[in-house]
Amino acid sequence: MPPLSTPPLTAATGWLRAALSSIVNRVFLMILGGIILATVVTTWLAASDRKQAIEELRDLHIAERVEQLVLALERVDVTLRPVILTAAVGFGVDATFIDAARRDAMLEKVGRAELNNLPLQSLLQARLGGNHLIGTQREPGCAPRSTDLIDFNPKRFDDCQTIYVSLRDGELLRLKLHSSLNARNASRLSRGIGLYAPPYLGLFLVLIALLAYGVARVTARPIGRLARAAGELGVDIDHPPLAVTGPTEIRRAASAFNAMQSRIRRQIQHRTHMLAAITHDLQTPLTRLRLRLEKVTDPVLRDKLVADLAGMQMMVSEGLDLARSMDSSESRQLLDIDSLLESACADAADAGQPVTCEGRTRVSILAQPRALRRCLTNLLDNAVKYGRQATVLLALENGQVVIRIRDAGPGIAPDQLESVFDPFFRLETSRSRDTGGTGLGLTIARNIADNHGGSLTLANLPEGGLEATVRLPSTTATEKKTA
Repeated sequence: MPPLSTPPLTAATGWLRAALSSIVNRVFLMILGGIILATVVTTWLAASDRKQAIEELRDLHIAERVEQLVLALERVDVTLRPVILTAAVGFGVDATFIDAARRDAMLEKVGRAELNNLPLQSLLQARLGGNHLIGTQREPGCAPRSTDLIDFNPKRFDDCQTIYVSLRDGELLRLKLHSSLNARNASRLSRGIGLYAPPYLGLFLVLIALLAYGVARVTARPIGRLARAAGELGVDIDHPPLAVTGPTEIRRAASAFNAMQSRIRRQIQHRTHMLAAITHDLQTPLTRLRLRLEKVTDPVLRDKLVADLAGMQMMVSEGLDLARSMDSSESRQLLDIDSLLESACADAADAGQPVTCEGRTRVSILAQPRALRRCLTNLLDNAVKYGRQATVLLALENGQVVIRIRDAGPGIAPDQLESVFDPFFRLETSRSRDTGGTGLGLTIARNIADNHGGSLTLANLPEGGLEATVRLPSTTATEKKTA
Protein backbone atom coordinates (compact mmCIF):
# COMPACT_ATOMS: atom_id res chain seq x y z
CA MET A 1 0.00 0.00 0.00
CA PRO A 2 1.59 3.33 -1.06
CA PRO A 3 2.18 5.86 1.71
CA LEU A 4 -0.50 8.45 2.12
CA SER A 5 0.48 11.96 1.10
CA THR A 6 0.32 14.78 3.61
CA PRO A 7 -3.08 16.55 3.44
CA PRO A 8 -2.77 20.10 2.08
CA LEU A 9 -4.40 21.54 5.21
CA THR A 10 -1.96 19.72 7.49
CA ALA A 11 1.00 20.83 5.37
CA ALA A 12 -0.22 24.43 5.39
CA THR A 13 -0.74 24.31 9.16
CA GLY A 14 2.77 22.94 9.68
CA TRP A 15 4.25 25.60 7.42
CA LEU A 16 2.35 28.32 9.28
CA ARG A 17 3.57 27.06 12.65
CA ALA A 18 7.15 26.93 11.39
CA ALA A 19 6.85 30.48 10.03
CA LEU A 20 5.39 31.83 13.27
CA SER A 21 8.13 30.19 15.33
CA SER A 22 10.50 32.98 14.26
CA ILE A 23 10.24 36.26 16.14
CA VAL A 24 11.15 38.09 12.91
CA ASN A 25 8.12 36.63 11.14
CA ARG A 26 5.85 37.32 14.12
CA VAL A 27 6.88 40.97 14.37
CA PHE A 28 6.68 41.29 10.57
CA LEU A 29 3.13 39.93 10.41
CA MET A 30 2.01 42.03 13.39
CA ILE A 31 3.39 45.25 11.89
CA LEU A 32 2.15 44.45 8.38
CA GLY A 33 -1.32 43.49 9.62
CA GLY A 34 -1.56 46.57 11.83
CA ILE A 35 -0.52 48.93 9.03
CA ILE A 36 -2.89 47.34 6.52
CA LEU A 37 -5.78 47.44 9.01
CA ALA A 38 -5.09 51.07 9.87
CA THR A 39 -4.81 51.93 6.17
CA VAL A 40 -8.10 50.19 5.32
CA VAL A 41 -9.96 51.90 8.16
CA THR A 42 -8.58 55.37 7.43
CA THR A 43 -9.15 54.94 3.68
CA TRP A 44 -12.72 53.84 4.30
CA LEU A 45 -13.33 56.87 6.52
CA ALA A 46 -11.73 59.20 3.96
CA ALA A 47 -13.75 57.67 1.12
CA SER A 48 -16.95 57.96 3.15
CA ASP A 49 -16.23 61.61 3.89
CA ARG A 50 -15.36 62.19 0.23
CA LYS A 51 -18.60 60.60 -0.87
CA GLN A 52 -20.60 62.79 1.48
CA ALA A 53 -18.79 65.88 0.24
CA ILE A 54 -19.46 64.90 -3.39
CA GLU A 55 -23.15 64.37 -2.64
CA GLU A 56 -23.41 67.74 -0.92
CA LEU A 57 -21.62 69.45 -3.81
CA ARG A 58 -23.88 67.74 -6.34
CA ASP A 59 -27.04 68.67 -4.44
CA LEU A 60 -25.86 72.27 -4.20
CA HIS A 61 -25.15 72.35 -7.94
CA ILE A 62 -28.57 70.88 -8.70
CA ALA A 63 -30.30 73.32 -6.36
CA GLU A 64 -28.61 76.30 -8.05
CA ARG A 65 -29.73 75.15 -11.51
CA VAL A 66 -33.25 74.42 -10.38
CA GLU A 67 -33.50 77.78 -8.59
CA GLN A 68 -32.31 79.66 -11.66
CA LEU A 69 -34.76 77.83 -13.88
CA VAL A 70 -37.73 78.31 -11.55
CA LEU A 71 -37.03 82.01 -11.05
CA ALA A 72 -36.66 82.49 -14.82
CA LEU A 73 -39.98 80.76 -15.50
CA GLU A 74 -41.81 82.81 -12.88
CA ARG A 75 -40.43 86.16 -14.12
CA VAL A 76 -41.40 85.78 -17.78
CA ASP A 77 -44.71 85.68 -19.52
CA VAL A 78 -46.43 82.32 -19.77
CA THR A 79 -46.04 82.39 -23.54
CA LEU A 80 -42.24 82.51 -23.23
CA ARG A 81 -41.94 79.58 -20.88
CA PRO A 82 -41.57 76.95 -23.67
CA VAL A 83 -38.52 78.86 -24.95
CA ILE A 84 -36.89 78.72 -21.52
CA LEU A 85 -37.68 75.03 -21.17
CA THR A 86 -36.04 74.36 -24.53
CA ALA A 87 -32.94 76.33 -23.53
CA ALA A 88 -32.71 74.44 -20.23
CA VAL A 89 -31.93 71.21 -22.11
CA GLY A 90 -28.53 72.64 -23.01
CA PHE A 91 -27.80 73.10 -19.31
CA GLY A 92 -28.45 69.44 -18.47
CA VAL A 93 -32.10 69.75 -17.40
CA ASP A 94 -35.06 68.26 -19.23
CA ALA A 95 -37.98 70.37 -17.94
CA THR A 96 -41.67 69.85 -18.73
CA PHE A 97 -44.98 70.91 -17.20
CA ILE A 98 -47.33 68.28 -15.86
CA ASP A 99 -50.64 68.33 -17.74
CA ALA A 100 -53.76 69.47 -15.91
CA ALA A 101 -55.18 65.94 -15.67
CA ARG A 102 -52.33 64.72 -13.50
CA ARG A 103 -51.31 67.99 -11.88
CA ASP A 104 -53.66 67.85 -8.90
CA ALA A 105 -52.71 64.23 -8.07
CA MET A 106 -49.00 65.05 -8.32
CA LEU A 107 -49.37 68.19 -6.24
CA GLU A 108 -51.12 66.16 -3.56
CA LYS A 109 -48.37 63.57 -3.73
CA VAL A 110 -45.65 66.20 -3.44
CA GLY A 111 -47.52 67.85 -0.60
CA ARG A 112 -47.52 64.61 1.33
CA ALA A 113 -43.73 64.72 1.10
CA GLU A 114 -43.33 61.34 -0.55
CA LEU A 115 -39.69 62.17 -1.11
CA ASN A 116 -36.62 60.27 -2.08
CA ASN A 117 -33.80 62.74 -1.41
CA LEU A 118 -34.48 64.66 1.80
CA PRO A 119 -31.19 66.70 1.78
CA LEU A 120 -31.85 67.95 -1.77
CA GLN A 121 -35.50 68.68 -0.99
CA SER A 122 -34.54 70.66 2.12
CA LEU A 123 -31.91 72.60 0.19
CA LEU A 124 -34.39 73.53 -2.57
CA GLN A 125 -37.04 74.47 -0.06
CA ALA A 126 -34.61 76.80 1.67
CA ARG A 127 -33.65 78.49 -1.62
CA LEU A 128 -37.14 78.81 -3.17
CA GLY A 129 -39.10 79.54 -0.02
CA GLY A 130 -42.28 78.13 1.46
CA ASN A 131 -44.49 79.20 -1.46
CA HIS A 132 -43.28 76.25 -3.52
CA LEU A 133 -44.05 72.60 -3.08
CA ILE A 134 -40.95 70.52 -3.77
CA GLY A 135 -40.47 66.79 -4.05
CA THR A 136 -37.91 64.37 -5.47
CA GLN A 137 -38.42 60.91 -6.89
CA ARG A 138 -36.36 58.16 -8.46
CA GLU A 139 -37.57 56.95 -11.81
CA PRO A 140 -39.10 53.44 -11.87
CA GLY A 141 -36.77 50.76 -13.21
CA CYS A 142 -33.57 52.60 -12.29
CA ALA A 143 -30.73 50.63 -10.76
CA PRO A 144 -30.48 50.88 -6.96
CA ARG A 145 -28.38 53.71 -5.73
CA SER A 146 -24.75 52.59 -5.24
CA THR A 147 -23.34 52.60 -1.73
CA ASP A 148 -19.90 51.36 -2.79
CA LEU A 149 -17.32 53.97 -1.87
CA ILE A 150 -15.04 52.87 -4.67
CA ASP A 151 -17.66 52.38 -7.40
CA PHE A 152 -19.74 55.45 -6.49
CA ASN A 153 -21.07 56.97 -9.73
CA PRO A 154 -22.93 60.31 -9.57
CA LYS A 155 -23.93 60.02 -13.25
CA ARG A 156 -26.14 57.03 -12.57
CA PHE A 157 -27.72 58.81 -9.63
CA ASP A 158 -28.52 61.95 -11.67
CA ASP A 159 -30.05 60.01 -14.56
CA CYS A 160 -32.57 58.50 -12.20
CA GLN A 161 -33.39 61.67 -10.23
CA THR A 162 -36.59 63.63 -10.94
CA ILE A 163 -37.59 66.85 -9.17
CA TYR A 164 -41.09 68.30 -8.94
CA VAL A 165 -41.51 72.02 -8.18
CA SER A 166 -44.78 73.96 -8.03
CA LEU A 167 -44.73 77.53 -9.35
CA ARG A 168 -46.51 80.46 -7.77
CA ASP A 169 -49.32 80.26 -10.32
CA GLY A 170 -50.03 76.60 -9.50
CA GLU A 171 -48.21 75.00 -12.42
CA LEU A 172 -46.21 71.85 -11.60
CA LEU A 173 -42.79 71.62 -13.17
CA ARG A 174 -41.10 68.28 -13.73
CA LEU A 175 -37.29 68.37 -13.95
CA LYS A 176 -35.30 65.40 -15.26
CA LEU A 177 -31.56 65.71 -14.64
CA HIS A 178 -29.04 64.63 -17.27
CA SER A 179 -25.70 62.99 -16.44
CA SER A 180 -23.82 65.86 -18.07
CA LEU A 181 -24.90 68.02 -15.17
CA ASN A 182 -22.37 66.41 -12.85
CA ALA A 183 -19.75 65.15 -15.29
CA ARG A 184 -17.16 67.42 -13.68
CA ASN A 185 -17.98 66.04 -10.24
CA ALA A 186 -17.70 62.48 -11.52
CA SER A 187 -14.30 63.27 -13.02
CA ARG A 188 -13.12 64.69 -9.71
CA LEU A 189 -14.37 61.62 -7.87
CA SER A 190 -12.68 59.21 -10.26
CA ARG A 191 -9.40 61.05 -9.69
CA GLY A 192 -10.00 60.93 -5.94
CA ILE A 193 -10.29 57.16 -5.90
CA GLY A 194 -7.30 56.60 -8.19
CA LEU A 195 -5.47 55.20 -5.15
CA TYR A 196 -7.56 52.08 -5.51
CA ALA A 197 -6.17 51.22 -8.97
CA PRO A 198 -4.46 47.76 -8.77
CA PRO A 199 -0.94 48.98 -9.74
CA TYR A 200 -0.95 51.65 -7.04
CA LEU A 201 -2.46 49.29 -4.50
CA GLY A 202 0.15 46.62 -5.29
CA LEU A 203 3.00 49.12 -5.02
CA PHE A 204 1.59 50.36 -1.73
CA LEU A 205 1.43 46.83 -0.28
CA VAL A 206 4.97 46.02 -1.45
CA LEU A 207 6.39 49.16 0.16
CA ILE A 208 4.49 48.51 3.39
CA ALA A 209 5.73 44.89 3.44
CA LEU A 210 9.34 46.00 2.93
CA LEU A 211 8.99 48.55 5.71
CA ALA A 212 7.44 46.00 8.08
CA TYR A 213 10.10 43.39 7.30
CA GLY A 214 12.90 45.90 7.83
CA VAL A 215 11.45 46.96 11.19
CA ALA A 216 11.04 43.29 12.19
CA ARG A 217 14.65 42.48 11.30
CA VAL A 218 15.99 45.50 13.17
CA THR A 219 13.84 44.61 16.19
CA ALA A 220 14.83 40.94 16.26
CA ARG A 221 18.54 41.38 15.50
CA PRO A 222 19.59 42.19 19.10
CA ILE A 223 17.56 39.23 20.38
CA GLY A 224 19.28 36.94 17.89
CA ARG A 225 22.67 38.29 18.93
CA LEU A 226 21.82 37.63 22.57
CA ALA A 227 20.64 34.08 21.72
CA ARG A 228 23.88 33.32 19.84
CA ALA A 229 25.94 34.66 22.74
CA ALA A 230 24.00 32.44 25.16
CA GLY A 231 24.67 29.40 22.96
CA GLU A 232 28.37 30.22 22.68
CA LEU A 233 28.52 30.71 26.45
CA GLY A 234 27.53 27.08 26.93
CA VAL A 235 30.45 26.02 24.75
CA ASP A 236 33.10 28.53 25.82
CA ILE A 237 32.77 30.32 29.15
CA ASP A 238 35.67 32.59 28.13
CA HIS A 239 33.88 33.84 25.01
CA PRO A 240 34.34 37.63 24.54
CA PRO A 241 31.55 39.67 26.17
CA LEU A 242 28.70 41.21 24.20
CA ALA A 243 29.11 44.71 22.83
CA VAL A 244 26.91 47.05 24.87
CA THR A 245 25.25 48.94 22.01
CA GLY A 246 21.78 49.66 20.71
CA PRO A 247 18.60 50.81 22.48
CA THR A 248 18.46 51.22 26.24
CA GLU A 249 16.72 47.89 26.86
CA ILE A 250 19.22 45.99 24.68
CA ARG A 251 22.17 47.67 26.42
CA ARG A 252 20.75 46.68 29.78
CA ALA A 253 20.26 43.09 28.64
CA ALA A 254 23.81 42.95 27.23
CA SER A 255 25.26 44.39 30.44
CA ALA A 256 23.31 41.89 32.54
CA PHE A 257 24.44 39.02 30.28
CA ASN A 258 28.09 40.10 30.51
CA ALA A 259 27.82 40.37 34.29
CA MET A 260 26.27 36.89 34.48
CA GLN A 261 29.04 35.45 32.28
CA SER A 262 31.69 37.07 34.46
CA ARG A 263 30.13 35.69 37.66
CA ILE A 264 29.85 32.18 36.23
CA ARG A 265 33.45 32.29 35.03
CA ARG A 266 34.68 33.45 38.44
CA GLN A 267 32.67 30.77 40.25
CA ILE A 268 34.03 28.02 38.01
CA GLN A 269 37.55 29.32 38.37
CA HIS A 270 37.23 29.58 42.16
CA ARG A 271 35.85 26.07 42.42
CA THR A 272 38.52 24.65 40.15
CA HIS A 273 41.29 26.46 42.02
CA MET A 274 39.86 25.36 45.36
CA LEU A 275 39.68 21.71 44.32
CA ALA A 276 43.14 21.92 42.78
CA ALA A 277 44.52 23.40 45.98
CA ILE A 278 42.81 20.73 48.09
CA THR A 279 44.13 18.00 45.81
CA HIS A 280 47.63 19.41 45.88
CA ASP A 281 47.60 19.83 49.66
CA LEU A 282 46.25 16.29 50.15
CA GLN A 283 48.88 14.69 47.94
CA THR A 284 51.68 15.23 50.48
CA PRO A 285 49.91 13.78 53.56
CA LEU A 286 48.48 10.93 51.49
CA THR A 287 51.96 10.09 50.19
CA ARG A 288 53.35 10.30 53.72
CA LEU A 289 50.59 7.96 54.94
CA ARG A 290 51.40 5.50 52.19
CA LEU A 291 55.06 5.45 53.18
CA ARG A 292 54.17 4.87 56.80
CA LEU A 293 51.66 2.15 55.90
CA GLU A 294 54.45 0.27 54.18
CA LYS A 295 56.01 -0.18 57.64
CA VAL A 296 52.99 -2.04 59.00
CA THR A 297 54.17 -5.52 59.81
CA ASP A 298 50.85 -7.28 59.32
CA PRO A 299 50.69 -7.86 55.52
CA VAL A 300 46.92 -8.33 55.42
CA LEU A 301 46.26 -5.12 57.32
CA ARG A 302 48.87 -3.31 55.27
CA ASP A 303 47.28 -4.32 51.98
CA LYS A 304 43.82 -3.20 53.14
CA LEU A 305 45.11 0.15 54.35
CA VAL A 306 47.05 0.72 51.14
CA ALA A 307 43.96 -0.16 49.05
CA ASP A 308 41.82 2.28 51.04
CA LEU A 309 44.42 4.98 50.63
CA ALA A 310 44.59 4.34 46.88
CA GLY A 311 40.80 4.73 46.71
CA MET A 312 41.04 8.06 48.51
CA GLN A 313 43.67 9.26 46.07
CA MET A 314 41.53 8.19 43.10
CA MET A 315 38.45 9.95 44.47
CA VAL A 316 40.44 13.16 45.00
CA SER A 317 41.86 12.94 41.48
CA GLU A 318 38.48 12.29 39.85
CA GLY A 319 36.89 15.09 41.85
CA LEU A 320 39.45 17.43 40.36
CA ASP A 321 38.80 15.99 36.89
CA LEU A 322 35.07 16.65 37.36
CA ALA A 323 35.75 20.29 38.15
CA ARG A 324 38.08 20.61 35.18
CA SER A 325 35.54 18.99 32.88
CA MET A 326 33.22 21.95 33.48
CA ASP A 327 35.98 24.47 32.81
CA SER A 328 36.54 25.50 29.19
CA SER A 329 39.78 27.40 29.81
CA GLU A 330 41.86 24.89 27.82
CA SER A 331 42.72 26.38 24.44
CA ARG A 332 40.99 24.93 21.40
CA GLN A 333 42.74 23.80 18.26
CA LEU A 334 42.03 21.88 15.11
CA LEU A 335 42.24 18.15 15.75
CA ASP A 336 42.24 15.23 13.36
CA ILE A 337 39.38 13.32 14.96
CA ASP A 338 40.36 10.10 13.18
CA SER A 339 43.89 10.21 14.58
CA LEU A 340 42.69 11.17 18.06
CA LEU A 341 40.27 8.26 18.25
CA GLU A 342 42.76 5.76 16.80
CA SER A 343 45.34 6.87 19.36
CA ALA A 344 42.89 6.44 22.25
CA CYS A 345 41.93 2.97 21.01
CA ALA A 346 45.59 1.99 20.50
CA ASP A 347 46.47 3.05 24.06
CA ALA A 348 43.58 0.97 25.40
CA ALA A 349 44.67 -2.03 23.33
CA ASP A 350 48.25 -1.66 24.54
CA ALA A 351 46.89 -1.77 28.10
CA GLY A 352 45.38 -5.16 27.33
CA GLN A 353 41.79 -3.98 26.77
CA PRO A 354 39.75 -5.63 23.96
CA VAL A 355 39.07 -2.48 21.91
CA THR A 356 38.51 -2.24 18.13
CA CYS A 357 38.00 0.89 16.01
CA GLU A 358 36.18 1.18 12.67
CA GLY A 359 35.35 4.00 10.28
CA ARG A 360 36.89 7.31 9.24
CA THR A 361 35.53 10.84 8.78
CA ARG A 362 38.54 12.68 7.24
CA VAL A 363 37.59 15.87 9.04
CA SER A 364 39.22 18.11 11.61
CA ILE A 365 37.28 19.60 14.51
CA LEU A 366 37.96 22.57 16.76
CA ALA A 367 38.30 21.03 20.23
CA GLN A 368 40.23 20.87 23.51
CA PRO A 369 42.67 17.99 22.99
CA ARG A 370 43.17 16.78 26.57
CA ALA A 371 39.52 17.17 27.54
CA LEU A 372 38.16 15.34 24.49
CA ARG A 373 40.68 12.52 24.93
CA ARG A 374 39.60 12.19 28.57
CA CYS A 375 35.95 11.92 27.45
CA LEU A 376 36.75 9.10 25.02
CA THR A 377 39.01 7.32 27.52
CA ASN A 378 36.29 7.32 30.18
CA LEU A 379 33.78 5.82 27.73
CA LEU A 380 36.24 3.13 26.61
CA ASP A 381 37.09 2.24 30.21
CA ASN A 382 33.38 1.95 31.10
CA ALA A 383 32.68 -0.25 28.05
CA VAL A 384 35.55 -2.62 28.86
CA LYS A 385 34.90 -2.64 32.61
CA TYR A 386 31.15 -3.33 32.48
CA GLY A 387 30.75 -4.81 28.96
CA ARG A 388 33.94 -6.89 28.63
CA GLN A 389 34.85 -5.27 25.26
CA ALA A 390 34.51 -2.04 23.28
CA THR A 391 33.72 -1.60 19.59
CA VAL A 392 34.21 1.98 18.35
CA LEU A 393 32.37 3.17 15.22
CA LEU A 394 33.27 6.57 13.71
CA ALA A 395 31.15 8.28 11.04
CA LEU A 396 30.15 11.66 9.61
CA GLU A 397 26.36 12.03 9.59
CA ASN A 398 24.65 15.17 8.29
CA GLY A 399 27.82 17.14 8.91
CA GLN A 400 28.14 15.87 12.50
CA VAL A 401 30.99 13.76 13.83
CA VAL A 402 29.34 10.72 15.45
CA ILE A 403 31.32 8.36 17.70
CA ARG A 404 29.56 5.19 18.87
CA ILE A 405 31.14 2.98 21.55
CA ARG A 406 29.40 -0.39 21.98
CA ASP A 407 29.97 -3.10 24.57
CA ALA A 408 28.70 -6.63 25.16
CA GLY A 409 27.45 -6.13 28.70
CA PRO A 410 23.99 -6.51 30.21
CA GLY A 411 22.99 -2.91 29.45
CA ILE A 412 21.20 -0.48 31.76
CA ALA A 413 17.59 -0.32 32.86
CA PRO A 414 15.74 2.23 30.64
CA ASP A 415 14.71 4.33 33.65
CA GLN A 416 18.37 4.73 34.66
CA LEU A 417 19.86 5.74 31.30
CA GLU A 418 19.91 9.38 32.43
CA SER A 419 20.54 8.82 36.12
CA VAL A 420 23.98 7.34 35.46
CA PHE A 421 25.16 10.81 34.41
CA ASP A 422 24.52 12.20 37.90
CA PRO A 423 27.70 12.69 39.98
CA PHE A 424 28.55 9.74 42.28
CA PHE A 425 25.66 7.64 40.92
CA ARG A 426 26.58 3.95 40.69
CA LEU A 427 24.49 1.05 39.44
CA GLU A 428 26.61 -1.25 41.61
CA THR A 429 25.86 -0.37 45.25
CA SER A 430 28.51 -2.35 47.07
CA ARG A 431 30.92 0.64 46.85
CA SER A 432 33.72 -1.83 46.08
CA ARG A 433 36.55 -0.50 43.96
CA ASP A 434 36.75 -3.88 42.24
CA THR A 435 33.16 -3.76 40.93
CA GLY A 436 32.56 -0.04 40.47
CA GLY A 437 34.28 3.34 40.26
CA THR A 438 33.50 6.63 41.95
CA GLY A 439 30.47 7.35 39.77
CA LEU A 440 32.08 10.36 38.09
CA GLY A 441 33.34 8.92 34.78
CA LEU A 442 30.14 9.44 32.75
CA THR A 443 29.49 12.81 34.39
CA ILE A 444 32.92 14.00 33.33
CA ALA A 445 32.45 12.63 29.80
CA ARG A 446 29.08 14.38 29.33
CA ASN A 447 30.42 17.69 30.69
CA ILE A 448 33.24 17.57 28.15
CA ALA A 449 30.85 16.77 25.30
CA ASP A 450 28.59 19.65 26.36
CA ASN A 451 31.58 22.02 26.49
CA HIS A 452 32.22 21.18 22.84
CA GLY A 453 28.63 21.99 21.88
CA GLY A 454 27.87 18.31 21.43
CA SER A 455 26.00 15.62 23.30
CA LEU A 456 26.48 12.25 24.95
CA THR A 457 23.64 9.74 25.15
CA LEU A 458 23.28 6.08 26.15
CA ALA A 459 21.02 3.47 24.57
CA ASN A 460 20.51 -0.29 24.95
CA LEU A 461 21.19 -2.28 21.80
CA PRO A 462 18.46 -4.68 20.56
CA GLU A 463 20.97 -7.55 20.41
CA GLY A 464 22.26 -6.77 23.88
CA GLY A 465 24.87 -4.43 25.23
CA LEU A 466 25.08 -0.68 25.69
CA GLU A 467 25.89 2.00 23.13
CA ALA A 468 27.35 5.39 24.09
CA THR A 469 26.97 7.99 21.31
CA VAL A 470 29.01 11.19 21.18
CA ARG A 471 27.89 13.82 18.65
CA LEU A 472 29.99 16.88 17.88
CA PRO A 473 28.21 19.72 16.03
CA SER A 474 28.74 20.30 12.35
CA THR A 475 29.63 23.95 12.96
CA THR A 476 33.00 22.83 14.33
CA ALA A 477 33.80 20.41 11.53
CA THR A 478 35.88 21.34 8.49
CA GLU A 479 36.71 18.87 5.74
CA LYS A 480 40.39 18.11 5.33
CA LYS A 481 41.86 19.08 1.99
CA THR A 482 43.16 16.13 0.04
CA ALA A 483 45.91 16.39 -2.53
